[in-house]
Amino acid sequence: MANARVALAFLSFLPAAPRQPDGEADGATRAEVFDEDLDRAVRAFQQSRGLSVDGIIGPDTARSLEEARHGLGDRLLYHAPSQPLIGDDVAALQERLSNMGFDVGRSDGIFGPRTESAVRDFQRNRGLEPDGRCGPHTLRELKRLERTVTGGRPDMLRESVRLLVRGPSLLGMLVAIDAGHGGDDQGVVAHGLTERDVVADLARRLEARLVSSGLETFWVHSDDESPDEAERARRANDQGADLLVSLHVDASDSPKAEGISCYYFGNARGSSAVGERLAALIQKELVSRTDLVDCWTHAKTWDLLRRTTMPAVRIEVGYLTNTRDAAALGSADYRANVAEAILAAIQRLYLPPEQDPPTGQLRVPRVATPS
Repeated sequence: MANARVALAFLSFLPAAPRQPDGEADGATRAEVFDEDLDRAVRAFQQSRGLSVDGIIGPDTARSLEEARHGLGDRLLYHAPSQPLIGDDVAALQERLSNMGFDVGRSDGIFGPRTESAVRDFQRNRGLEPDGRCGPHTLRELKRLERTVTGGRPDMLRESVRLLVRGPSLLGMLVAIDAGHGGDDQGVVAHGLTERDVVADLARRLEARLVSSGLETFWVHSDDESPDEAERARRANDQGADLLVSLHVDASDSPKAEGISCYYFGNARGSSAVGERLAALIQKELVSRTDLVDCWTHAKTWDLLRRTTMPAVRIEVGYLTNTRDAAALGSADYRANVAEAILAAIQRLYLPPEQDPPTGQLRVPRVATPS
């Protein structure tokens, strides 16, 4: 608790505790109390970081607080495959390199091989030893050039160009399918249904529909296991998937909460351009093909969205805690409509603007199989 207060005060989400004459902070005893000020600060921090806003300092929030304390120049940055360096300093480095035209991928705050390659390219460009490490000399050159480089989002441009280069055909495209939870982890349980079973069935329907249209699929986990999000992302990355679709249902303490929402990677520094576009298309198709409430799309920094190297979306296909949504989620017709909507959105993602049909009207044909 005390560490959280210190971190949030350092990040200006809380005022620093005044010092007393004896040198002890006025809030020394208060540091152990989770009061309204701390609750508001935690929620504001979570909102700013693309986390779930619940006021709880859980693993994701604690990890994000740790990442936020690193400023560019505080430590040597380099690629460590077994335990990558993660933090705001890495994100700041990625953002600067990207603005200069070097390909770091997304500014996700993870020092991976693409960031290392971009650092090497920058170092060669500036006549430095291309060791891929961002130390004092590299940082000095970055700062020296900072005023001469204007902003822009070349990373978003690169993502968008890859769509155009690939073309509209879906044949052979590999889609990683992530059915939320699994194994002993049932997820939300309400109205006689479990999230695990609902999304597993939906995932099978989606897989069948994708395969029938010429796409290839990969399940990031089996029915009897529930790996964490980082592991799910790693498996999708290792397979070289073109897209990742994660399926979940939502829940709320209020039985009135209802509707569909989609999530993509994004934070204050930017977002996955293609992930954002795919989330928007899926959301539109789902709303047009069902009668559930539109809860919009949202940028988040959850590990599954952040650590995947391909565009990824998480779809909350309804509130299992809502009577009306639960009735839909229990319906085979509804699940079939959801699968069809996702496929239509994927096809629209790759269509040029002049060929993009109105929402809700596209029917992706099935590919004829050899007899």
